[in-house]
Amino acid sequence: MFKAELRETYKQLRHNLLIDDIENLSLEIANKLLKLPIWNASFYHIFLSITEHKEVNTDYILNILSGKDKHILVSKSDFKKGTMRHFLLTDSTLIKKNSYNIPEPVDGIEIETTKIDVVFIPLLAFDQEGNRVGYGKGFYDRFLDDCKPETIKIGLSFFEAVNRIDDCNNHDIKLDYCITPKQVYTF
Repeated sequence: MFKAELRETYKQLRHNLLIDDIENLSLEIANKLLKLPIWNASFYHIFLSITEHKEVNTDYILNILSGKDKHILVSKSDFKKGTMRHFLLTDSTLIKKNSYNIPEPVDGIEIETTKIDVVFIPLLAFDQEGNRVGYGKGFYDRFLDDCKPETIKIGLSFFEAVNRIDDCNNHDIKLDYCITPKQVYTF
């Protein structure tokens, strides 16, 4: 399937999920993450869920990271440049939704992309080879391209892998793992 088809299909599948389903599936994903060999790192980048898009609720992962005393980073998007800046999430970080309903830090301590060890990535669909389909703006591909080569890239998905995404290109950054409620995919 092509990215555009997958976007439409998986947006609809997420739209059909009930709030209780989202919470239960998100908790299962967080529990599966505990089995990964990623917990010795220092800087973890995580997306703050867009509830209107019925994304994976990352609050459970945030609780794990906080409990392990990790440095947690969240992003602020620049839609004119198509880039993101990354800020340390602290108790005093003020989070507000932007015009796209993305929760973002208002300001804070900015951290260089090259310090990030692990990135949790939102997506709509992914395939058996670790390719992913996001919302199509390229924010994460540009961001991941700026990360150090050893940064671990982890997709979070309510749904299992499709066989193949037919229109991947050189700019697409592959995942190292993708976590679903049912299993851990390693690429």
